[in-house]
Amino acid sequence: MYFSEWYMSMRSKISRDTLYETVAKVLQLSQEKPRKFRETVELQVSLKNYDPQKDKRFSGSVKLRHVPRPNLKICVMGDQQHCDEAKALNVDCMDIDALKKFNKNKKLVKKMAKKYDAFLASDSLIKQIPRLLGPGLNKAGKFPTMLTHSDNMALKIQDIKSTIKFQMKKVLCLAVAIGHVEMSEDELVQNVSLSINYLVSLLKKHWQNVRSLYLKSTMGASQRLY
Repeated sequence: MYFSEWYMSMRSKISRDTLYETVAKVLQLSQEKPRKFRETVELQVSLKNYDPQKDKRFSGSVKLRHVPRPNLKICVMGDQQHCDEAKALNVDCMDIDALKKFNKNKKLVKKMAKKYDAFLASDSLIKQIPRLLGPGLNKAGKFPTMLTHSDNMALKIQDIKSTIKFQMKKVLCLAVAIGHVEMSEDELVQNVSLSINYLVSLLKKHWQNVRSLYLKSTMGASQRLY
């Protein structure tokens, strides 16, 4: 399903005016009480007619038009060339010797997984990661994305920062970062539109599974969208 089809299907449930009003309210509240950091804007979802124990749990990722979390912390596990590229981009990196030092230590791997939001790994290294680090990154849902020498590392990092993931676990509530308060209204509206419609496309009964939708900045009050 293309973006335009998603967008049209959403408009039947949430009017364009409602979307712009809600986004404007979130941005207005953040400007009234400016913080010393960039507030993230979250889409908060409450589902219905789902049984997490019986129904198939959905999971899916979508790339947004505007980077929702520019400060996402990424680490490159690379060969010499990729490590040099990462340093030039001011991105943290580890070579194979640094990975060997973890010696499959669960606590150290867990600590590293917490430190970073995502990982990239050279194609020559990626198959060795389970042997070097154990299953820790996989368990944390942060197994590295493959990086080849024909890839543009800066663009690959930008793609990761632009991609959000919807995943149903044991509860019927989800919260996903879809933007930040320094975005324009139009940028936030585009991200919200694409996020909601992608989520709805994942649900077995689509809009019938959506109980409510809210937008919320980090320190602001939740604003009901649906």
